[in-house]
Amino acid sequence: MSMLRSVVMTGSMLLAVVPAVAVEAASAAADRVYFNGVVFTADAGGTIARALAIQGGKIVYVGDDAGLAPFLGPATVRVDLAGRFLMPGLVDGHMHPVEAGSTLLKCSLHYDALTVVEFQHRIQTCLDGAKSAGPDDWLEVVSWFQESMRPAGVTTSRATLDALDTKRPVVVRSSFGHTVLANSRALELAEITAATKDPLGGKIWRDAAGEPTGLLEDAANDVFATLLPKPTAADNERAALAALDAMKRQGITSFLDASAADEDIAAFAAVRRSGKLIARAHFAVTIEPAEAADPAAAVARVMSLRARYDEGAVVPTPGITVRNAKLFLDGVIAAPALTGAMLQPYRRNAGTAEEPRWVEGTSRGPDVYFPAAALDATLIALGHAGIDPHMHADGDAAVRAGLDGVAELRKALPAADIRPAIAHDEIVAPADFGRYKSLNTTAVLSLQWGKPAGDTMGLKDYFGPERMKILEPSGLLAEAGARIAFGSDWPVDALDEWFALKVGVTRTNAPDSPSEFRGRLGDDPGLSPEAALRAATINAAYELHQDDVAGSLQAGKFADLIVLDRNPLAVLAEEIAGTRVLETVVGGKVVYTMLDAR
Repeated sequence: MSMLRSVVMTGSMLLAVVPAVAVEAASAAADRVYFNGVVFTADAGGTIARALAIQGGKIVYVGDDAGLAPFLGPATVRVDLAGRFLMPGLVDGHMHPVEAGSTLLKCSLHYDALTVVEFQHRIQTCLDGAKSAGPDDWLEVVSWFQESMRPAGVTTSRATLDALDTKRPVVVRSSFGHTVLANSRALELAEITAATKDPLGGKIWRDAAGEPTGLLEDAANDVFATLLPKPTAADNERAALAALDAMKRQGITSFLDASAADEDIAAFAAVRRSGKLIARAHFAVTIEPAEAADPAAAVARVMSLRARYDEGAVVPTPGITVRNAKLFLDGVIAAPALTGAMLQPYRRNAGTAEEPRWVEGTSRGPDVYFPAAALDATLIALGHAGIDPHMHADGDAAVRAGLDGVAELRKALPAADIRPAIAHDEIVAPADFGRYKSLNTTAVLSLQWGKPAGDTMGLKDYFGPERMKILEPSGLLAEAGARIAFGSDWPVDALDEWFALKVGVTRTNAPDSPSEFRGRLGDDPGLSPEAALRAATINAAYELHQDDVAGSLQAGKFADLIVLDRNPLAVLAEEIAGTRVLETVVGGKVVYTMLDAR
């Protein structure tokens, strides 16, 4: 094999170029080849090639153009990249695809920053458009960016919804997925009154008289799942297909459903049977805090779903795995919820809205939803079953609890290849930065949150200046040796992988964002462009236990790859956000393309 002798300089990084590598004894012509491009392999050296060949759904050659000759046959499809960028398909390590697909079909606020009047007008428009709905028909509103309501600090309550011209029960779901705002009719049907106690892992907001305000956090809003019309299997399948269609356009070739119910997995299983599954589908079954009293039973439930849906050894054709379990350790740090579990108290306003005086508070948010002993026992039981735990932790106390639990797991099963992940990690105590590496725990970060915006800047008074410096610590964790994986958390935000990766590098919002959201967030250095790409490829593949077959472009691995309209390693960092995917290939099959091939 000839050696490529040139190198590619990208910013401050020197990327060595790969030698040509092929699968031994390749005897047949390739199905598809790419040449004359910039091929980012995401291998251990971050190396670059010019050409790649696919045969039988796998990569059989990576190297220079000349080395393609033995793989060319009369039926080989040849794609001249004309200098374009080819890289591994994106691996989204944390999303909620059925919920996300369903939001495309519901009354949506589209994550917009709204005044109360605009908020009400949008919902009233949905109500007015449903001419056939009766007074007992629920309206569910989604994609409410509660933290960006304008002006900053404005509050909402059931009175906000009661002012609408309707008798229908109405619930509005925050895009963060932890908060619901309900009108009085919905609270009445849910039997939520001043006498209703906060459930384990949830909070009912109350006014000065003790009456529910209409805002409900986490487990406190679970009641609506039983009251709202349950989606049919056909509804869920349509949602799954809609999600897959959005994913292919973003270049996503693998994903983790980070809180999968039975019906969510069933929807993708139906899509799989129909031959329309175009991304590798991984599912994490949720274990609720109440189940921690009997870890063996909780894990048995996970294993029953695994036995029903998991397809075993992965193959080039996309399939389904059920090898993860989701545990919520807290809520969200964002105001006004403040349900993230914190080591130090949130600050509080001892003055007035007009003349604020922020002082040390007493609330550290809720207790971590899983008591330490119960979390340890659950993680160890999952480890014995070969299930990777995926923990939601927003606040630094929840992060520490998760890391402490992993430490006990490692003590109990020191040789087991269990790959725990802690998702979100929005605030982490500096003393814990190095523990991710020492405990081999992946930090799964929604990189798009690491910018000035309503949710982050809304914490300024509650956190104080020192904590704000290390908010969304992607670069700080990376410097401490943590493996960073990317997870969009869609539909918490709109699906825009490339904007998220750009934010991971720049720590800035979009150029046209409001003036108060300009500049960088905190003191975190951010990620290099290459580190951001690795977070969304090989690192997330490791998280999902598929790095041996996907996540990098190497001979013998599955042909999961994408072609871009620009080189994210060479353009100005701000321009990464505008990246367009020109082709998406999964297991050697083209699932989306805007390219010409011959």
